Amino acid sequence: MAWFCLVLGGLFEVGFTTSLRHVEGFANVKWTLAFLVSVTISMALLELGARQIPMGTAYAVWGGIGTIGTVLVGVWLYGEPLTALRLALILGIVACAIGLRATA
Repeated sequence: MAWFCLVLGGLFEVGFTTSLRHVEGFANVKWTLAFLVSVTISMALLELGARQIPMGTAYAVWGGIGTIGTVLVGVWLYGEPLTALRLALILGIVACAIGLRATA
């Protein structure tokens, strides 16, 4: 259950980073509410996961999911480039998260 919470929290991190792009100084109420809800759920799920998973591993996995997801949203929705170097760096994040999980 802890890993499920952690993965889901990482996905909500993608939600809050994507929402943050549109808050317009927190004047856009819809996106501001989406940001606040997403960040609250994401942090709560990180906390739940970190109860049973070592904190460093939990944070690295949560952050890695958020980072990779945010990069992919940027590529998909905002036309950001997905170069070979960016792809290699994403794979590096995945490798590090797997390594931390394997040693936890």
